[in-house]
Amino acid sequence: MTSLVTTALIFAGCLCMVQPLSARHAVFVPGAVWADTNGTPINAHGGGILYHQGLYYWLGEIKTGPTWRVPSVTSWNAYRVNAGGVSCYTSRDLLHWNYAGVALPPYPMDSTHDLHPSKVIERPRTLYNAKTKQFVMWLHVDTEDYSYGHAGVAVSKTPCGPYRYLGSVLPNGHQAHDMTLYQDEDGKAYHIYAAEKKTLRIALLSDDYLSHTLYDQPVAGGTCREAPAMFKYRGKYYLITSACTGWEPNEASYAVANHPLGQWHYAGRPYTGAGARKTFHAQGTYVLPVQATQNAFIFMADRWNPENLADSRYVWLPFSLRRGKPPIAWRDTWDLAVFTNQHK
Repeated sequence: MTSLVTTALIFAGCLCMVQPLSARHAVFVPGAVWADTNGTPINAHGGGILYHQGLYYWLGEIKTGPTWRVPSVTSWNAYRVNAGGVSCYTSRDLLHWNYAGVALPPYPMDSTHDLHPSKVIERPRTLYNAKTKQFVMWLHVDTEDYSYGHAGVAVSKTPCGPYRYLGSVLPNGHQAHDMTLYQDEDGKAYHIYAAEKKTLRIALLSDDYLSHTLYDQPVAGGTCREAPAMFKYRGKYYLITSACTGWEPNEASYAVANHPLGQWHYAGRPYTGAGARKTFHAQGTYVLPVQATQNAFIFMADRWNPENLADSRYVWLPFSLRRGKPPIAWRDTWDLAVFTNQHK
């Protein structure tokens, strides 16, 4: 076991001994095994949340089977499992999740296909396009050594699919690795992705969300950033990102702008307290606004277990902005009442 995994287990402490979080539990337990309503551990890593018609949809990477290391990659800890596709879970309370099936399956029949199990399928994000009445999923697709760096796109008439894969692109000629999507109130959608040398870029998608416009620009900063998560509060746009250290946790930072295609200003570290300098031994994937609650957000992260990726855990933490800053702190347990209490 690597020192990273040992450190993560020490940090998690008794959380690893907690019973799987399932229908019997009434609180979030960051870092614990989190089971669906059938009692099976949730398998939706690197995922995002879609809210549609009163229901939350959690779509993420399926990681099953043995973990192995790519022998041709020596510059970083290139552990991976065979690509399993994208799963979908549904919930009304964000705590109890029902398994709804495989939204986008792998394609084992053709070894050259983007979705072949030998490839990489990461960070799926789904938006609903009101004009076309289609659900559009973008995701990072890659070869095992991460030299391909494409953005794949798929569509469906229903949130949990099955999605029809349309193919992949290099957005405006740039490679695309870690990514997320953001949909603004005016219906415009943006693709935020780590390009060459992990320089973050933001591109405005077309009206049907199926291609990139030429409005595509880098996020200022000059440092290697990945794992983007964007949200908005009181007219300001926030972007939380991590440094580039493979599966190992690192210190995250956040930036603020007046428009997704405006000038971004790095504003510091979004986390506070014990474990903050290593993002609580996790890596961010998404920031979820809690519906019908003002100034209520959930920071979603993955605590990767690089030598056993199927046993990676989820770290969800609540936060509200204070004086324009997102102070995200560790909590052993919590529930949605935290937002009511802190707003009193």
